[in-house]
Amino acid sequence: MRINKYLAECGVCSRRKADELVLQGKVSVNKKIIKELGYDIDEKNNVVFVDGKKVLRVTHYDYYMFNKPKGVVTTLDDSKDNKSGRNLTSEPEDKEIIKQRIEENSKKAPRKIISDFFGDDIKAKRLYPVGRLDYDSEGLILLTNDGDLTFRLTHPSFEVPKTYVVKIEGTIEESDLAILRKGVTVDGVKYGHCKVKVTSDDDNSPEEKGLTRLEVIIFEGKNREIRKMFEGVEKKVVYLKRVAIGDLRLGGLSRGGYRELNEMEIAYLEKLCSKVK
Repeated sequence: MRINKYLAECGVCSRRKADELVLQGKVSVNKKIIKELGYDIDEKNNVVFVDGKKVLRVTHYDYYMFNKPKGVVTTLDDSKDNKSGRNLTSEPEDKEIIKQRIEENSKKAPRKIISDFFGDDIKAKRLYPVGRLDYDSEGLILLTNDGDLTFRLTHPSFEVPKTYVVKIEGTIEESDLAILRKGVTVDGVKYGHCKVKVTSDDDNSPEEKGLTRLEVIIFEGKNREIRKMFEGVEKKVVYLKRVAIGDLRLGGLSRGGYRELNEMEIAYLEKLCSKVK
């Protein structure tokens, strides 16, 4: 079994994050650090460690829904760098540059992270978020220690639909909607097809004057995908909320609130991403 799949199934993190840990030299097998992404684990003869801690198999999977408020970073890491939303792992390896940026970040006000909303009982379950919502977005986030389900829900080959309520400045022409539906390229990045429709315009309420509300369904999940898509047709997104993953909807869950998924919801998610499209 590949090392990233093994770590995911042990509830350590997602497969993508596992690859990052390997490249950072934080994973060892039989006390020997490995940096090979395709490394195969022999569960009978290998003992795996992450940051010096032995990795153990998860015996029970947990699944939670969380309503992320705007202004919260999608991470469970309470280190200074991640809590402020300033991840240094991709920065240059020059120690002086990293030290300087850590000092600069320490002077900035920390931002909330999603684990700030959970009690110790939830934190002890070693859950991690399924995908991300950017700092300025809000809505549905799933958390689990089921690495295989996380992989299937987030990998673009499974085309799991994710529904958003979007508000943009001004109006939008049908011709622009047609471009979005086919897929738009922005800064050399191709964003896949989507479903999009206008649900109301600027006659709703005083605070929405001059805005257009839309429903957008995407099937990939690239970084800041919807904001970039609308940027491609010269429209600015001012509000973004994820309300559903497949038919699993956020419903009336309050901002910052969370709840455990029931058996029917878990079974639905497993069925939803059981086959590659």
